[in-house]
Amino acid sequence: MKFGIDRPSKLFQHWEQPVPAWTLSIIWIFLISFVAFIWHLGSIGLVDETEPLFAEAARQMTETGDWITPYFNGATRFDKPPLIYWLMAIAYQTIGVNEWAVRLPSALAAIALTTMGFYTLKQFGFPSPAAAETAAVPNLPHKTSRQRWLAAWIGAAMMALNTHTIVWARTGVSDMLLSGCMGIALLAFFCGYAQPARPQVQARWYLAFYVLSALAVLTKGPVGIVLPVLIIGAFLLYVGNGWTVLREMRLLRGGLIFLAIAVPWYILVIQANGQEYIDSFFGYHNFERFTEVVNRHDAPWYFYFFAVLVGFAPWSLYLPVAIARLRIWQRTHWQQQPRATHLGLFVSSWLLIIFSFFTIAVTKLPSYVLPLMPAAAILVALLWSEQITRPQISRSVLITGIVNTIFLAALAGAVLYSPNWLGDDPTMRNLPEVIRQSGLLPWGAASWAIAAIVMLVLLLRRRGRWLWLVNFMGFFAFIVFAVMPAFSVVDGLRQLPLRQLSATMLQAQQPQEILTMLGFQKPSLVFYTERPILFISDPDDLEDQLEQLFEQNTPSVLMVAFPHKLREADLEPEQYQLVEQAGAYQLIRIQLPLKEN
Repeated sequence: MKFGIDRPSKLFQHWEQPVPAWTLSIIWIFLISFVAFIWHLGSIGLVDETEPLFAEAARQMTETGDWITPYFNGATRFDKPPLIYWLMAIAYQTIGVNEWAVRLPSALAAIALTTMGFYTLKQFGFPSPAAAETAAVPNLPHKTSRQRWLAAWIGAAMMALNTHTIVWARTGVSDMLLSGCMGIALLAFFCGYAQPARPQVQARWYLAFYVLSALAVLTKGPVGIVLPVLIIGAFLLYVGNGWTVLREMRLLRGGLIFLAIAVPWYILVIQANGQEYIDSFFGYHNFERFTEVVNRHDAPWYFYFFAVLVGFAPWSLYLPVAIARLRIWQRTHWQQQPRATHLGLFVSSWLLIIFSFFTIAVTKLPSYVLPLMPAAAILVALLWSEQITRPQISRSVLITGIVNTIFLAALAGAVLYSPNWLGDDPTMRNLPEVIRQSGLLPWGAASWAIAAIVMLVLLLRRRGRWLWLVNFMGFFAFIVFAVMPAFSVVDGLRQLPLRQLSATMLQAQQPQEILTMLGFQKPSLVFYTERPILFISDPDDLEDQLEQLFEQNTPSVLMVAFPHKLREADLEPEQYQLVEQAGAYQLIRIQLPLKEN
C-alpha cells in the first residue's frame, strides 16, 4: 500500500511567488503568535507562587529607583539577573503596572523567536543535502523553494503552538526570555555559519550571536552562555571545521562585546551586596541546582523524556523519525556537504545537548527543557517539508502517523477523565465539579477526537501529506475552545479571591496595622496590595509573632488565612473579627494584645 500525495496545485504555485508568499507568511506568523502569545494575555491575574515574585521585584525597581539590586517584600531577591525585571519595569512605565506589562516581555520573546525560526527555515531549511544541490541548479529551483517555504510555515507553527512555549510565553518569569535570547542567538550563529562566501553578512550574524548570548546571561546567568558554547562546540567538533569557524567569528572582538554587555551589572551588584550575592546566586541558584536537589525539585533520570513528549505534543511523536532520518552516524558524508545544508545537524546538537545537560543536573523542572523546543520544531518541520513534496510518505512516518492517531484518541479520553486528577490544591477543592459544569470538557475532547478521526481517514485514503495539518488544527481548536476558557475558570477559583482580598486590605487597613499571612505564602498579595506582608509559615509560631508585634507598638493585624490554619493556631472566633471571606480564604483582624482563650 502506497500513501501518495497530490501534485502541487496551481494555487500553491501562485503562493510561491515572492510577494504572495511573504504576505501569506506575515499573516501566518501574526495569526499563530496572536493566538499563542497575545490573546487574553492579561485577562487573568498573576499566578502564585513564582510570577508575582518577578512582577513585584520589577515594581519595586520603579518605585525605589534601584535598578541594580532586586527586592521582594523588603528582602533582596538574587534568584535571577535583572534583564527580565528591567523589561517589566519599562513596560510598567509604558502601559502601567498590570498583568499585561508583567507578561509582555515573555510574549515578545516568543514572537521574536518564532519569527527568527521562520526566517532561518526559509533561508536554510533544506530537508537534505540533495535538496540544496538541486537548488543550486538554475533551472531546477522550484521544488526546493517550495520545501523551504513549507518548512518555514510548519516550523513557525510548531514553535508557537506547543504547550511548553504557550505556558511560559504567557507567564511573567525569566524562562521564555532566556529561551528567546538563547534560541535567536543560536539561529543567528547558524545564519552566519551557513554563509561563508558573504563575510560582511556573516559578521553581522555573528555579532548578533554575541549580543543575544550576553542578554541570555543577563536573563538567567552563566547557563545563557554555557549551553550555546556546548551546542556550538559539539556541532563544530562533529563537522570538523572548528578552527576555521572560530577564526570567522573573531572571538576576541566578539568576546569583548559579550563582556561589555553581560558583565557590568554583575560587577555593580557584587559591589552593592558583596559575598551575600555571590553565595546566593552563583552558589545556591546555579552550582547547587546542578549538583543537588533544590526546593524538593527532584525527579528520575527519565523525567525529561515525559516532559518533552507532553510539552511538545503532538509534534513530539515525530522527533525520533526526524532525528533518525539525518543519519548522524554518517559523519564523513555530512562533512563533505555545504554548510547551508547543516541546519538539521546543528539543531540536533542543540536538542541533544540541552536535553543531556539538564538530565545530568540533579534539580529538575519542566521549564528547563523549554530552550530545546525551537530545535525540536525545526527538526520536525524539516521532516514534514520533505514528506509533503515526495511521491509517497515513508514507512516510518506512516507508522508514526498511526501512533499519532492513537495518541490523539487517548488525549480525547484523558480530557474527559481529567477532573479525576484535579482537587489537590486547597484553594480550589471544588475545581473538578466546576470544570465539569463549565462545559469545556466536551469541547476539549472533541478537538482531539475529531482530529483523530480525520487523521485515520487520511491514512486510509492515502493522504499522508496532511497529517501535520490535522495536528495543527486539533491543537489550535483545543487551545481556543478549551485551554483559554479553562485559564479563566481556574483564575476565578484560585487567584481572583486573593485580588479581592487585596483590594479589601487596602481599604480596611488602619494606621500602623500590619498585613500578615498565616500558614502559606501567596506573593500576589504583595504585588496587588503594594504593601509589605509578614509571612507566618507555621501556625504554632503565631502567638510569639503577635507578642513581638505588640511589643513594637502594633495595635492590630490584618491576616489572610485558611480557616483550618486558624484552628491549628488555636485561635478562637472571639479572638478575631472576620472582615471578609473570598473563596477558600478568610481576612480577619486581630486586636493586640491577643485575648486569652
